Amino acid sequence: MKRSLRKFPPVPRKDFEAYVHIVRRLRRECPWDRKQTHRSLRDSLIEETYEVVESLDLNDVGNLKHELGDLLLHIVLQATIAEQRGEFTLADPLRASADKLVRRHPHVFGTRRVRNAEEVKRNWEQIKMEEGRTSLLQGVPEGLPSLQRALRVQERAAKVGFDWKRPDDVWKKVREELDELRETLRHGTRERREEEFGDLLFALVNYARFLDINPENALRQTVRKFIRRFRHIEETLSKRGRTPHDASLEEMDKIWNAIKRRERKSARPSGG
Repeated sequence: MKRSLRKFPPVPRKDFEAYVHIVRRLRRECPWDRKQTHRSLRDSLIEETYEVVESLDLNDVGNLKHELGDLLLHIVLQATIAEQRGEFTLADPLRASADKLVRRHPHVFGTRRVRNAEEVKRNWEQIKMEEGRTSLLQGVPEGLPSLQRALRVQERAAKVGFDWKRPDDVWKKVREELDELRETLRHGTRERREEEFGDLLFALVNYARFLDINPENALRQTVRKFIRRFRHIEETLSKRGRTPHDASLEEMDKIWNAIKRRERKSARPSGG
């Protein structure tokens, strides 16, 4: 059953103003906050963003509330630094984002009609081009994880018909790239192997897209699963008074396969 949507609560203007005053005071009076720059906060901004993503992956709404607060701190702190340097004020990104949202949603704030979400996405891309972009691929951030960036690039190219027609055709391309990679293992340089491996990953991202799978999310889940199972190996060995350093691969494989069977058994729906 779908959860019914509640009415929006009032905008917490006083809370937001109090929050901004706290950040500004930290910027004035805290030695650590005072020394920060746009650039010095870059890595922690990325980390906080991924902590938000982790909360979403785990469907942990309680933690999401806190992680969004941590992300908000970075947004307000970056704007506060800009204010002190005379670059822009906190109002500027708020107004710029509001203007962009209104401009790119003419079906909500204007008279344009749309039939579905796909048409909204097409209109969004068309409006971005009208705003002065010279390429459909412009605006895909360099800093995105490579699997996610590959997916975004492919999606944009597909919007104008530069795409495969059937999943089977994409799978043939995956096989072709795998064969080329194997060939470079025999005769290619390290640089050539790296290039062919990249081509194979790009083809796999394309195949994932046709299966309606986000490859970044899929790999993140697999990494999380690997960590969970490897920790189980460590815990099991620890109970035996041992560590992975003095255990054989065969022993660790046995523990791995046992937890794998247990997870699959618990994931099966109970019979009725």
